Amino acid sequence: MVSFTASKRVTLPDRETLDITIPPGTRDGQILRLRGKGMPGRNGPPGDMLVEIDVRPHRFFTREGDDIHLELPVSLTEAALGARVEAPTPTGPVALRVPKGSNTGTMLRLKGKGVPSAKKEAGDMFVKLKVVLPDEVSEDFSEYVEKWAKKHHYDPRKKLGW
Repeated sequence: MVSFTASKRVTLPDRETLDITIPPGTRDGQILRLRGKGMPGRNGPPGDMLVEIDVRPHRFFTREGDDIHLELPVSLTEAALGARVEAPTPTGPVALRVPKGSNTGTMLRLKGKGVPSAKKEAGDMFVKLKVVLPDEVSEDFSEYVEKWAKKHHYDPRKKLGW
């Protein structure tokens, strides 16, 4: 599960440690200003510390603005017949309805499951379906597909005008 808030302990040059809370919605490369936590000025109070955020990539999720994207593998049966499948989200798994006749590239939107922000509502999560065949295709499946193909000639490239 992904957390939208993080806490990090940093060690300063004078060996003092400081716990930093990174707020939700913080982006990679963003600079956080910690007022009064910097080095003291000449005959003055301490200045501000600037901390640059480095967000590591996630194994499943990618971020575009406040939206999160996920490529979800589904079986041929789930895509062709439709199904309810479990999909990961940053806040935990959800049941997702795969529409009957889905293709690789079919995009499903989960409203409000994106990155939350202190100033506005959370972004959305976009789930892109990817139809994945088993590593080993059985003989009876191959025979069925061949029989079906003889009755239902279908060229997906024609759909694209190729």
